[in-house]
Amino acid sequence: MNPATLTLTGLRAAYAAGDLSPAEVLTSLAAEIESRDPAIGGYLSHDLELALADAKTADLSKPLGGVPIAIKDLINVKGHPCSCASKILHGKYTSPYDATVIRKLREAGAIPFGRTNMDEFAMGSSNENSGIHPCRNPHDPERIPGGSSGGSAAVVAAHTAIAALGTDTGGSIRQPASHCGIVGLKPTYGRVSRYGLVAFASSLDQCGPMTKTVADAAAMLEVISGACDRDSTCLDAPVPRYTEEIGKEIRGLRIGLPAEYFAAGLDPAVRERVEAAVKSLESLGAEIVPVSLPNTAHAVATYYIIATAEASSNLARFDGVRYGHRAQADDLIGMYGKTRDEGFGEEVKRRIILGTYVLSSGYYDAYYLRAQKVRTLIRRDFEQAFAKVDLIASPVSPVPPFKLGEKHSDPLAMYLADIYTISANLAGICGISVPCGTVTVEGKDLPVGLQLLGKPFGEAELIRAAHAYEVTRG
Repeated sequence: MNPATLTLTGLRAAYAAGDLSPAEVLTSLAAEIESRDPAIGGYLSHDLELALADAKTADLSKPLGGVPIAIKDLINVKGHPCSCASKILHGKYTSPYDATVIRKLREAGAIPFGRTNMDEFAMGSSNENSGIHPCRNPHDPERIPGGSSGGSAAVVAAHTAIAALGTDTGGSIRQPASHCGIVGLKPTYGRVSRYGLVAFASSLDQCGPMTKTVADAAAMLEVISGACDRDSTCLDAPVPRYTEEIGKEIRGLRIGLPAEYFAAGLDPAVRERVEAAVKSLESLGAEIVPVSLPNTAHAVATYYIIATAEASSNLARFDGVRYGHRAQADDLIGMYGKTRDEGFGEEVKRRIILGTYVLSSGYYDAYYLRAQKVRTLIRRDFEQAFAKVDLIASPVSPVPPFKLGEKHSDPLAMYLADIYTISANLAGICGISVPCGTVTVEGKDLPVGLQLLGKPFGEAELIRAAHAYEVTRG
């Protein structure tokens, strides 16, 4: 038995049977990382000694007892480095505290193990913007794994992790999950605490599970969800038993198909796989209903105004004074400028400049205020659609994973790749990517994901439908 190939659920069963110990699993994972990760670049660091120390006190009776979880490198774990894959923090910052999601994982018995690669400060859709090194798709190392949680997706797909945490600001869990052929779940805004996540866009960011199966995602979501007195946006309400949705039938569930998500620009082979997945859901008793999300065409522009504005504000803290890299200069203002110039990559600089511009005097009303109004219209589109249906089905990405460098010099083309995922963040709803087959490109079989979107705090229906479809694929 190779422990690294197990699912979270399978590992828990192996522990219960006495076939494995957490120390054996961690040692096996470390060996897999040393052997396989150099070709993928999914990890930025991993500390086996620290994880083995945690394993000695692991309580296997707890829901995630003894399960190693890889952590995206913008989530704070006490005693671990947290660089956000940026030069400004890499090797210069060790977290003094646990994020709420990490505290909840620890309370459930899990062991944080490994810091996963990402686009710098979560700004990107390909993981090529990592300030440390790019991450590659395990299915074809010449191609991108998606972003910004590309490292988390890649290590789960490569079986160098049992499961991982990612974050989703505009699709950063679902899109890499689709490109790497794993399950990625973005919770409703407010379902999971953001305390301890290094913020990119505070009104959009959400942390969620990236796993090998829907059942594993349900188990992790059940643990990390719930109230947090350090995050005022986090819902103070009981957490549903998401694991109890596994195996329930979906007969009578109404699933909407938005015409706008199946329009020009969608790769024909991707469309074919997604439509086949929808037919599978229909064969299980779901009712397929046409719906419209008319403001979809404005989603990318709206997102890249709101997200960059919030990024401009959030990243102001990286000034060379409190932590991280500090450049040498003749005066304070010079130090600020040189520190940020040396410490930030090109994409981060681009978004800070854009965000500062749309918030500036004379442009605030023309751009930022107008974008917030359009955001309300996008949210209203979903409210009207969910008055008719329980879930919405669509592609995750309009195209299969592309080659490294193929779109890097064309930021607009990269931004448009998020067209099907961005709206869910603007509306604050939940979504999941579940593998729905592969397409063959240049002789390589590349994964495709089916996206299911749910009502606010509708994760239970999302998990039920995703698992029902997953079973049909075997």
